[in-house]
Amino acid sequence: MAQRLCEHRANPVSLFQRSRRPRPLPRERLILDMRDTVVYAIGDVHGCYNELLALEQKILLDALQFRGRKIIIMLGDYIDRGPDSRRVIEHLIAPSPKGFLRVCLAGNHEVAMLNYLDGLLSREPWLRVGGRETLFSYGIDPDRLAELYGSSDDVDARIREVIPASHVGFMRTLPVMVSSERFVFVHAGIRPGIALETQDEADLLNIRSEFLSAANRLDHWVVHGHTIEDAPHPDGRRLGIDTGAFRTGRLTAVRIIGKYGRLLSSGD
Repeated sequence: MAQRLCEHRANPVSLFQRSRRPRPLPRERLILDMRDTVVYAIGDVHGCYNELLALEQKILLDALQFRGRKIIIMLGDYIDRGPDSRRVIEHLIAPSPKGFLRVCLAGNHEVAMLNYLDGLLSREPWLRVGGRETLFSYGIDPDRLAELYGSSDDVDARIREVIPASHVGFMRTLPVMVSSERFVFVHAGIRPGIALETQDEADLLNIRSEFLSAANRLDHWVVHGHTIEDAPHPDGRRLGIDTGAFRTGRLTAVRIIGKYGRLLSSGD
């Protein structure tokens, strides 16, 4: 069972705590006290830096009307597909907007990139799901490298040299879930019927149909990305806010206060 360590106090960092698990996992799961707190969850960015900046400005303006603590929760998938993955990562590594705490969760695309960099996934599968655009943003053309170097291993070695260590370190330390008494914030979703503290990390990052088809059986409201929604709306007890920014130009957030939510979009 997760142990609640933080008290209801002003320091925003104390809002988050490690969830106690029966066995260690590579990524943290955080517990959030949402009392007197405004939460803005942002969907999959996928290299859309300009859309992220535009949405952040809307969030800053929207938040002026509220007192109390303010938190931005990023739902993962910051890289791949869109044109500016490097700038997105640099932005998220930098300090959060004034007056906000920002928590960035892991997405399956960050895990795929790390698997490639660690030699657990070959280059071509990652390139096919958007890794090519990510490498372009770092000034790397993998096809050109393949022409210049004599072996695939040499190409991979060169790519690993170019990706900044700070960016890799950022992706390695991303937590995988934030939960509160009422809400769960996660990249893909959760497996219905399984307690939060025993959810499999692979499900949190990748689940789709088993989660989407059981939205009416969830014990928490789940705010997630991963599955593109043309027009986000509550479905059972889930809200998906990935609006495919890399192809629509619309990056979406939801503002949550208490049990009420309001959508904001970079494209409004």
